[in-house]
This record gives sequence, structure tokens and C-alpha cells, in this order.
Amino acid sequence: MTSGHPRREVGSSLVIQVADPTSFVLAVAVAEGVPTAIETLHVRLDDEPTAVRETTDLHGTRLHLFETGPGILSIDYAATIIGRAAPAPVVDRDLVTYLRPSRYVQSDSLTDRARELFVGLEGRGLLGAVEEWVHSQLRYDSGATSPIGGAVETLESGAGVCRDFANVTAAFLRALDVPARIVSVYAPELQPRDFHAVVEACIEGRWVVVDATRLAPRSGLVRIATGRDSADTAFLTNTLADIELLSIDVRATSDESSIESPRDVVELR
Repeated sequence: MTSGHPRREVGSSLVIQVADPTSFVLAVAVAEGVPTAIETLHVRLDDEPTAVRETTDLHGTRLHLFETGPGILSIDYAATIIGRAAPAPVVDRDLVTYLRPSRYVQSDSLTDRARELFVGLEGRGLLGAVEEWVHSQLRYDSGATSPIGGAVETLESGAGVCRDFANVTAAFLRALDVPARIVSVYAPELQPRDFHAVVEACIEGRWVVVDATRLAPRSGLVRIATGRDSADTAFLTNTLADIELLSIDVRATSDESSIESPRDVVELR
């Protein structure tokens, strides 16, 4: 295991067919506060550079905004991270925001079920029980997910991808008065390679990572975007015209050991 200053390499490449003039919001860069030694972002339309503007959303989420006409759009991002970010702070506003139901985390619809499933549990015991239940009851299946379905729909289908596992986990936790939010991350050792989504739950005065997919070590995760649900953490949003995603490649490596138990308390750093 690397001591002191672990090194992580992350990146993503997208190729998109654009039929008409459109506006994009991109969330693929690592969040503010992540100690990047090297970072590049290149956006090109038909091999010509496209100007990009950066703005910051909540929790240091970095958004890149730009407009294009029709053509083949290529996006390439890469970053080298040396060391670890500071633990995410816990502030009163977040404790209110992440107890409320949201579009994909319908905690108000799942309160009765959560109380029946996890009666008498709290703190770390509750986090472990929710993670274990979601992991054992949902099937990871990329063909079963829907871009407009939330936690309720995922429970009905019994399957989904990382965003669906995260939405269900967060919904149960919020229903039981535990603040919970969704985080998109780069995940070393994740298979299949993709952007990943996990939950941060607030217990004992800190944000703890919960990942019911168990597809990647939590200690190596790198924060990209943080919000109420997958509507706030999408890697790409566009308006004004339809687009077609032709290809996506997500890369993440770490020089740290990946030995970890689901019951370990891990903060996203």
C-alpha cells in the first residue's frame, strides 16, 4: 500500500453525433479540492477546438459549458491525482437538503417499507443493513435500467445499474432520517469500466461512503459531482437538440491496495 501520497490516474473520452446546434453541460472533471497534479480537457467538433467555460456547482462540482453546431463532437479529459482531498464538511444546509425526497430518490414513498425492513437500527448498523439488503435484493443489469426511473421503479424491477442501486440506498436512508446524497465518481478497479455512482450518508458527524454494488473499492474513489440524485450528477446534459452518444471510455487506476470490507467506514477523499 502506498503511504502518504497515493497516485490515481483518471480520465474519460466521449464521441457524440450532433445533428443540430445545441448547448452542453459537462460534468467529467474531478471536483474542486481534489489534489490534481496534471489535468487536461479537450473538446473538439470535427477536430476543431471548441471554447469551454467553467462554472462551479454545489460541493465543488465543476461544470463545463459550451455550444456547438452539427458534427462529430469529441471530449477528452484526464487528470493525475497525488494525495487525498480533505473530508467533505458537514453543514446544516446539507442536513436539510439531503433528508428531502427528490425526483429519483422518492424517500417519501418508501418510508413505510424502510421502517418495516430496518426496524430498531441506527448509525453504522443501519448503514450496513441497508447496504446489505440493496446488494442482496437488486440484480446488476445494464439492460434493466431506465433514464427516467427512480428508486421506486428500481425496486419494482429488481434490477439496475450503479445509479439505481444508489437511488434505492439513499431513499431508504432518507426515509429513516439519515441524510444521504448521490456522488458520481471515477472508480479504480470498476468492471465494467464506466462512470460510477455511490451514496454519501451522514453519520457521526461525517459523510460516509455506501456502495451497494460492491463493484469497486471505496477507498480509491475520486469525486466528480455531488447532489440530490442522478439528475444533479449526470456526466452530460444537453438542450435544444437531440444527440447520439457514439462511444464512451472511462479510465481510472490507483497505486493503492484495494483490500476492503463493505463494513469498513470510508470517507470519499
